[in-house]
Amino acid sequence: MFGIGVPELILILIIGLVVFGPGKLPGVGKALGQSIKEFKQANSDDAKTVDVTEQKKLDAAKIDAAKIDADKK
Repeated sequence: MFGIGVPELILILIIGLVVFGPGKLPGVGKALGQSIKEFKQANSDDAKTVDVTEQKKLDAAKIDAAKIDADKK
């Protein structure tokens, strides 16, 4: 994904173990996982909001076009 192989991953885990200690490392991993999950969910929600907004604009444009056609007749 980011070009991180097994040796790099092991090095990152060792540095994390030294910096945070064995007691806090699982908590840090859990917090990081939750942050990533929330970010993905917020990103997905924003995409849905944009889709709904664009659909409403499209529907309004269709209604306006239909009114213009009705006025011409």
